[in-house]
Amino acid sequence: MLLQALEHVRAIAERVAKSHGLEVWDIVSRREAQGQVIRVFIDRPGPAATPEESVSIEDCEQVNREMGTILDVEDPLPFTYTLEVSSPGLDRPLRDENDYRRFAGRLAKIVVREAVDNQKAFEGRLRGVEETNGESAVVILEGPRGRMHRLPMQLITRGRLEVEF
Repeated sequence: MLLQALEHVRAIAERVAKSHGLEVWDIVSRREAQGQVIRVFIDRPGPAATPEESVSIEDCEQVNREMGTILDVEDPLPFTYTLEVSSPGLDRPLRDENDYRRFAGRLAKIVVREAVDNQKAFEGRLRGVEETNGESAVVILEGPRGRMHRLPMQLITRGRLEVEF
């Protein structure tokens, strides 16, 4: 029942976000000290390389206000909750192949489960994703002094963008 209710919340969030040219990046439901919290993370399609291209506080406020109104009327959740709307952040996790493609050119930190080039943690500039025949795609990361690392997607346990100023 909870899963169905959260899918209803996701459908509402996607409808509202889309009306503002945004997309739903994730939805999380957690029990916290102040009670149940529903967090909706919204994102702007595209690379969001500059603050102007990123989700603004005003975007979050608008989506929160509109979602809150719809949720009050439709009442899909069987418990009281706090609704929070935010962006994934400038140091967002990289979740899949599409994220590694989308953020090519940006600084990132990547951790792999098995050593590649004699190391398991990498920091550098994303240079894209290469498809391989029948195997996992490979993330290309340019490390210090221009050294290129080829990191198979199946070995990546964690990836995150780094904030650039």
